[in-house]
Amino acid sequence: MSGGVRTEELIRERLEGVRGRIAEALCKSGRGKDEARMLVASKYYSSEQIAALADAGVELLGENKAEDLLRNQETFGNIFDWHFIGHLQSRKAKQVVGRVTLIHSVDSVRLVGELAKRAPEGGVEALLQVNVSGEESKYGVTEEEVESLLWAAAETGKVWVRGFMTLAPLVADPEDVRYVFAKLRTIRDRLRGDWSPHFNLSELSMGMSNDYWVAVEEGATIIRIGRAFLATEMKEGVRS
Repeated sequence: MSGGVRTEELIRERLEGVRGRIAEALCKSGRGKDEARMLVASKYYSSEQIAALADAGVELLGENKAEDLLRNQETFGNIFDWHFIGHLQSRKAKQVVGRVTLIHSVDSVRLVGELAKRAPEGGVEALLQVNVSGEESKYGVTEEEVESLLWAAAETGKVWVRGFMTLAPLVADPEDVRYVFAKLRTIRDRLRGDWSPHFNLSELSMGMSNDYWVAVEEGATIIRIGRAFLATEMKEGVRS
């Protein structure tokens, strides 16, 4: 068996496992089967592996760097729904706006302004990144700063906030970060009514390869999968 064929089989096998785990988490939390989408972070995959992901039915691809976005779009065109999931510097906004359907990592008034300046006629759809855990190594605004950023976006009339994103600490037991996902959902639910005239705040981007099922149980609508589809071994229950 060639290495390419084995890689394709491994990706399909892992993909089926992740989809099953998402379905279980949705059922456990009483949500509908289509209420959480799986995004694959492209930075872990070669072009050949990305092609295998497409063949296996992956539709949503997330890019961490503007340069990678440009390169992969040149290769794959509109095969995927493209999102930007990495930290976005204001000076790189012009390379991303108009090329993705959702930017997950808006975390400053300055970036909001740059996105508005570069926005096409229909505007830019974005998520606000919230640093729920308070880790200094992570980007994102605090809970107390969320509304000021919402106001900044609303005043542009061009940056449409669809919800929030957060990154949980990397831990051995995913249950140890359940509070992070629950907290982001609480923040969203608290603001949703007051902000409904401006934004629907329907999206929660949270959870990665090592904890995505916990995030789904707590309300994630987008989960971000990294290396999981290439792992030669997967811990029971962790699927990373």
